[in-house]
Amino acid sequence: MTISKREAPSFLQVAQKTLSDFGLPRIIIMSTFILLLVLSWVNGMNVPSLFGDVLRRWGMFGILVLAMVPGIRCGIGPNFGVTVGITGGLLGAVLSVEMRYIGMFDFIAHNPTLFGLTGAFVAIIIGVSVATVMGILYGMLLNKVKGSEMAVSVYVGFSVVNLFNMVWFLIPLTASILLFPAGGQGLRLLFNLRDDFGGVLNNLGQFRIYFGEHNSMNVPTGLLVVFFICCICMWLFTKSRLGMMMTAAGSNPEYARASGINVEKMRILGTTISTALGALGIIVYAQSFGFIQLYNAPQWMGFLLVAAVLIGGASIRRARVFDVLLGTFMLQGILTIALPLINVMLPDVPALPEILRLIITNGIILYALSKAKGG
Repeated sequence: MTISKREAPSFLQVAQKTLSDFGLPRIIIMSTFILLLVLSWVNGMNVPSLFGDVLRRWGMFGILVLAMVPGIRCGIGPNFGVTVGITGGLLGAVLSVEMRYIGMFDFIAHNPTLFGLTGAFVAIIIGVSVATVMGILYGMLLNKVKGSEMAVSVYVGFSVVNLFNMVWFLIPLTASILLFPAGGQGLRLLFNLRDDFGGVLNNLGQFRIYFGEHNSMNVPTGLLVVFFICCICMWLFTKSRLGMMMTAAGSNPEYARASGINVEKMRILGTTISTALGALGIIVYAQSFGFIQLYNAPQWMGFLLVAAVLIGGASIRRARVFDVLLGTFMLQGILTIALPLINVMLPDVPALPEILRLIITNGIILYALSKAKGG
């Protein structure tokens, strides 16, 4: 009796499998990003400065995109309703500014860095606490609509944003920077964080790398460190016993129940973590942006965040921290470089960069929706 040996795969088969695993869309997007860098250099643009902006936007959006991982792994799919957590984070930021205005942080006003870090920390504590409660309720709701989570999450996100529109108008605060100048009733659409925690993480340990006399790249060390710490914590959580139970509940609920795992509780846990990360992420985003935007500003953010993680290689059932790192970097890299490049190449069409931004943004959203089928 002879035992036939399995033939080793050919180089072509290995290459085809590698290409299939990595994904053609990711290869196209990475190639586009590299092409944009080359074109920027050819057109005499400050490429190191542009790359520094890419790093800043990578850290700005990174934690918000990271919020997709627990949602996907617990079984609710891409969390289009992450705006539930974002609104909780905005409430924390607003209350932190109000506390600064009434003098609660005056004892450390002599130290700008400590003053800003304290304001950001208070905003995070309040925002994440509010988002956690909202996330538990949100997870309980999604347990009632199994199979339609993605559609329901969109409507939940829109509903919460509009509910908070009334909150922003009726909340009884006193800080003049927050209130409409005429009448003093309701919060402004946008207010500056310069005197609060604006840029506190970006400025923490930042340094500049020079490439010649005129080209330089700014590295927002503190912002990137916070983002990487969150990524490491999420990776460790996915490898923990609780994280693996949550993943099992999301990938194979029947097997998880047979193993004694409470699938409903795991889904609520993943939804709550995703919502809390949304609150943390919007505060990190706001301090880097330098402003807080209220009312309908966060309404469509969930679509961009879902698109970023899907571009990184995630699916509606599987997501890794690496997908977040890669997808966020590529998406923000293209948006950061393409718009000023078009402005340089076609200076006679002033509206073209904004048109291109809308095309790229909506194209990415369309890509996300086409990948997130079945919901």
